[in-house]
Amino acid sequence: MTDEKIKDQEVNQENGFNEADGNSSCEGTPCDNVADDKSEATDNVSEESEGAQAATSEPSPEEVIAVWKDKYMRLQAEFDNYRKRTLREKMDLVASGGSDVIKSMLSVLDDMYRAVAASEKSEDIAALREGEKLVLQKFEEALRQKNVTEIEAVDKEFDPDFHEAVARFAAGEDKKGKVIDVVQRGYMLGEKVLRYAKVVVGE
Repeated sequence: MTDEKIKDQEVNQENGFNEADGNSSCEGTPCDNVADDKSEATDNVSEESEGAQAATSEPSPEEVIAVWKDKYMRLQAEFDNYRKRTLREKMDLVASGGSDVIKSMLSVLDDMYRAVAASEKSEDIAALREGEKLVLQKFEEALRQKNVTEIEAVDKEFDPDFHEAVARFAAGEDKKGKVIDVVQRGYMLGEKVLRYAKVVVGE
């Protein structure tokens, strides 16, 4: 009986079967195939999980619409603020420009008050006239500093871009089509006509 047991153990060991733990020794190709199948299954599971994560990370159409709507609302608010700011700046510029012109005229107004007061006390007509001329020159100089110039008219060819004819008189062939008198002076601000000169044209 002892010899038969020994032979049975040797046969089991050759077949790769261990009676102690009841498992095969997994030496050879069959066990390798099982390990490969397990690794492939693990790789498939990981790839499926990554695909699921990628699918869940893509924003939905509703989320995309919400993002662009928010951007549009912000852009519209910024444009409204810009429009209001530029309008306010233009109004401030006009107001400050007008105040600057008025401020330059105040000194001329002071001279006019002094001339009127002097005319009430003095009998010297020549001195009063000289004072009036000085005030007029000062006023014209203040206008020139603001780029305001008078439109030349007398003895000039009638130009509808600068002159407004209020009357026509026969003045001979040499005065035909020319300005013979100015009823109201015209002025320009730079290259822009502030007021057309009202003139009498010869014919």
